[in-house]
Amino acid sequence: MAIALADKGLVTVFGGSGFLGRHVVRALLKRGWRVRAAVRRPDLAGHLQPLGMVGWVQPIQANLRYRWSVDRAVQGADAVVNLVAVMNNSGRQTIDTVNVFGARAVAEAARGVGLDRIIHVSAIGADPESPSAYGRGKAESEAAVYETLPESVVMRPSLMFGPEDHFFNRFAGMARMSPFLPLIGGGKTRFQPVFAGDVAQAIADAIESKARPGTTYELGGPEVRTFRDCTEIILETIGRKRLLLPIPWGGASVLGAVLQHLPGKMLTFDQVRLLRVDNLVSEAAVAENRTIRSFGIEPTTIEAVLPSYLSRFRVTGEYERQTV
Repeated sequence: MAIALADKGLVTVFGGSGFLGRHVVRALLKRGWRVRAAVRRPDLAGHLQPLGMVGWVQPIQANLRYRWSVDRAVQGADAVVNLVAVMNNSGRQTIDTVNVFGARAVAEAARGVGLDRIIHVSAIGADPESPSAYGRGKAESEAAVYETLPESVVMRPSLMFGPEDHFFNRFAGMARMSPFLPLIGGGKTRFQPVFAGDVAQAIADAIESKARPGTTYELGGPEVRTFRDCTEIILETIGRKRLLLPIPWGGASVLGAVLQHLPGKMLTFDQVRLLRVDNLVSEAAVAENRTIRSFGIEPTTIEAVLPSYLSRFRVTGEYERQTV
């Protein structure tokens, strides 16, 4: 991996050790930025160190529920990115405390050190009228950021894929153990899956002032796929045949209400509500040039990336036996 030698400055990335975070850290390091990865567990962020030169990645402890740790994390930073969010309430880590209060805390801390904006990652589906608490919380987080720093840039990705993703890996893992895969709501919900690496490039471009201030971008991949399409692609990629079992919305709601109380929370009642709405880039975003292509990025297809990390779910693992 080519690494830029120029030192462009320091970027604090909240959530830098997560699924999207490691892509963002890599993209920034390649462009010559130093990174301070603000995470709850710095001891678990060691995988970021090899991405850059010695000393260019600095993990630091920060919890968005504690304002003092957020203020400390942005001291001396030239730019700030907030990737932190939770899908469900879990103990003190709730949608209100992390997604909403946390987003405002990051924006206020950035303003306190003289910055006029942050890059805040939200999600397509953020809507104050959303049937989902997650969707409403995302909309509130965006409002909190814009209220504090009006020139901030908000990124709304669709369903993201890539190593360690939470959708394709989960269903591939289920296919390894279960004789069927559930199709919530019949599998008709539409997504526009986007590669996490492409989202990271757009975020890096925004850091380098290639995004319009005070603008919300909607980031989707090159193709629209239904829930059923995605599960079929997973099965084809891992070479397994499984029954696709449609579960109507009523049954899915009951199932989510039960599973949300079990370890791992495979499905929650709120996620079922979220799946009732298509997750697509809006026509307004396309018309106003607020998409991933506005950064000059040609979005990556699912087929180009999925085999590289789902191969471990094949019957013979990543080493397929070849016969002549």
